[in-house]
Amino acid sequence: MVVPVSPKFPLLRQEVTPLSASEEPVPACACVVDAASPRNVAWDVAELFIGYALILVAIWTPHPLQHWLYFVALGWFIVSITLSFESWKAMGCCVAGFWRSSWIVAVALTVAGVATWFAATLHTLHHPGAPVRWVLTFGGYAVWALFQQLLLQGYFLARALRFIPNANAAALLAASVFALAHLPNPVLTPLTLIWGLTACLLFIRSRNVYPLAIAHAVFGICVAITVPASILHNMRVGLGYFNYHPTPAQLSHSDHAVSTSEWVKAEAPTRR
Repeated sequence: MVVPVSPKFPLLRQEVTPLSASEEPVPACACVVDAASPRNVAWDVAELFIGYALILVAIWTPHPLQHWLYFVALGWFIVSITLSFESWKAMGCCVAGFWRSSWIVAVALTVAGVATWFAATLHTLHHPGAPVRWVLTFGGYAVWALFQQLLLQGYFLARALRFIPNANAAALLAASVFALAHLPNPVLTPLTLIWGLTACLLFIRSRNVYPLAIAHAVFGICVAITVPASILHNMRVGLGYFNYHPTPAQLSHSDHAVSTSEWVKAEAPTRR
């Protein structure tokens, strides 16, 4: 496009080139990574290492020390996120981008429906029963799913993107550490690797954590009610996987005589 010649400056002409698709302004919630200084990179790596080490120590430590380590890890993430907090949008807690990735919720519901049908056919389906039981059993897990996605995308992926120039490589790194935290569970480890990579790639495009958390909850509940407890070990990971002792009346995530809040406090470090 050529700007009209000014009558005061007849020889002045200015060429204005339209923005290409790649140069168009980026939406407010888009994944933008600024160049980090060496000092910032070192701190990002240290945050990832310390946070992940605390998670592993917590899930591989026996009770009652595990409870204390769980709160130590939680305290670290709160302090770390607070010190380097940019905005809720940067962590994916925003409206923009929600509908762009909301299709993953439909996919999760479809997969869950098919898996439930197969489980019913194979007589491996087990669920709480009444609607109130569903809420009491899986309400805490839905909150836990959101917390996991905030850690995966808002903490691990966000920091990996600062020092890894390739976004796909950063997503693979974040998904890998997410999956390794689910060892030695033979069902959850491969599933979380696939889901973690998918969720990270979607987050890079939409920068919204809410559809991912909903899909995570749907997938997790689906696995809990369709896979036999003898294989899944009640969705436990780390040392809890080996210490699992099933009860005849156990149908899903928790003993129904225990409230959801107490269940989450007691076993959140070993549940994914």
